[in-house]
Amino acid sequence: MPIFTPTRRDLLRVAAAMPALSLPAVARGQTLGPAPKAGHFRFTLGDMALTVVSDGHLELDAGGLGVNADPEEVQAFLARHYLSTDIHYSHTNHLVIESGDRVVLVDIGSGDRFLPTAGRLLANLEAAGIDPYAITDVVITHAHPDHIWGVRDGFDEVILPDATWHLGRQEHDFWMQENLVHEVPAEMQQFVLGAQNSINVDGGDWALFEEGEEIAPGMRIIATPGHTPGHVSVVLESQGKQLIALGDSMNHAWTNFAHPGWYNNFDWNGEQTVATRKRLLDMAAADGMAVLGYHFPFPGVGHVMAEGEAYRFVPALWRWE
Repeated sequence: MPIFTPTRRDLLRVAAAMPALSLPAVARGQTLGPAPKAGHFRFTLGDMALTVVSDGHLELDAGGLGVNADPEEVQAFLARHYLSTDIHYSHTNHLVIESGDRVVLVDIGSGDRFLPTAGRLLANLEAAGIDPYAITDVVITHAHPDHIWGVRDGFDEVILPDATWHLGRQEHDFWMQENLVHEVPAEMQQFVLGAQNSINVDGGDWALFEEGEEIAPGMRIIATPGHTPGHVSVVLESQGKQLIALGDSMNHAWTNFAHPGWYNNFDWNGEQTVATRKRLLDMAAADGMAVLGYHFPFPGVGHVMAEGEAYRFVPALWRWE
């Protein structure tokens, strides 16, 4: 089972080399040009007010996609969909849920500790008119760099000291194993240290949850393991409408749907990732649940449509104000 083959040094090298690797726009359907300045998108789910807020984007090696498939087939699939066969360009879509007296943020981003193309979350929250210090709860789907490393400020103190920080007990216990850093491959050691430093942040008071627990009324945790051992997603329900904030249980809006059996090099357990993904796809398609993909094209909201043994992501139609 493949685990985290790219190192942070590799990722930074790829990002730094982007001008030399850039392709014509016609070959890169996901990068047509500069996006609108606003890094947020508002909508409602029943009586919940939801805002998707961007933390920026990541530029990774596209060779890490579909590592259990024929590389030529993966490359051909990307090319047919006008996606780069060299660089996997992905957005980072955070969800803010305002319901009653609770303001809940899903994941805290990477801050300035991962890639230079990310770390925009706090600025984009303020641009959206959301006071970061009014956030009552932060739910971490898993302890990868782009989801948790932003928990620490420049003084290594917790970035939102008044919020309650929520993390799955299984995810916490996995990363906090005493000798884990010495038991994983060298290329994964920085992920372990980064997760442990984030969880041990000064001033952080973690509320550890189990599957099925409610963070707040209408906000329920479900276990979606595979990408990491304790990965979770957040199910919202209000006035008969539902949405799943997927985290990284699905992280590619094309391959995960057309080829749900493919997994990526950054999935901890490939077979479990696939089993979890198929369960989520079946559930969302059968029940008409909306989904939010953290790494889907911004704002990452849509529905799942079944097509034989495969699926299709149907982006929500947003409207100009």
